[in-house]
Amino acid sequence: MSVLAIIAALLLEQWRPLADSKAVLAVSTRYVGWLEERFNAGEARHGTIAWTVGVFPIVLGSLLLYALLYRVHPLVALALNVAALYLTLGFRQFSHFFTGIQNALKTGELERARDLIGAWRGEAAEHRAREEVVRLAIEEALLASHRNVFAVLFWFVLLPGPSGALLYRLSVFLARRWGGLGAFGAFATRVNYWMEWPAVRLTAAAFAVVGDFEDAVYCWRTQAASWREPLAGIVLAAGAGAMGVRLGMPLAETAGGVEPRPELGLGEPADAPFLESTVGLLWRALVLWVFVLIMLGIARALG
Repeated sequence: MSVLAIIAALLLEQWRPLADSKAVLAVSTRYVGWLEERFNAGEARHGTIAWTVGVFPIVLGSLLLYALLYRVHPLVALALNVAALYLTLGFRQFSHFFTGIQNALKTGELERARDLIGAWRGEAAEHRAREEVVRLAIEEALLASHRNVFAVLFWFVLLPGPSGALLYRLSVFLARRWGGLGAFGAFATRVNYWMEWPAVRLTAAAFAVVGDFEDAVYCWRTQAASWREPLAGIVLAAGAGAMGVRLGMPLAETAGGVEPRPELGLGEPADAPFLESTVGLLWRALVLWVFVLIMLGIARALG
């Protein structure tokens, strides 16, 4: 059932990408803003209460709805899973930036590529060199694929019905919104850390299996901890090692300084052909995940 829902959601998302994602984001933002207004008094326990009030009713409600629909008919419950996955995962949620950068560099439109990477990262990028644009695009694609696809799939499979996918996406959203609010955001940050901890390792393992295994594992073990966000560093280091490209490294700043960043990966400097390699790596990893889930489903049915 889970595998069928995943395949159906991926096909649906490729055929007709979610058109009103901005509306979903706006509703989510208003909801989280309401929670902040009601509960944020600056203490850690208030953040815990706000997170619980904001997340548990949605997750528990989705689980109860799934159980009810399954009693009506399994296909109705399957439709609920497909709808939940359609809302919570997808390459198309970030691929328009990546594809735009890829096409701009192919046609020599470096300024357009700079504008796109700046919009994607939410920063000024008119000073970026071509190699920096490519490097940052690969980094953003690897992280976005983890957060929008692989981690969602992991939690969807681990927990019943759509509850896992919703729990993960809500935890990520709340950690981003409340992570900078001091004690109030401490619980959201901690929950998101523990939800990411197993997921990033499975994403990195998938990159290693479908890419250069030895280099991916070597970079994961020796470089990931030096990244400013070690969990993200696992995904980036394994992806860079799997493709044989160098990511990370210092970035020029608009004021003329340099943002220090450690080097991730081995091999060649990032250039446009590695954008194609990134697409191939992500699709191979996704196929691997689906194949493993199908095998597990068959084993469960036979057992």
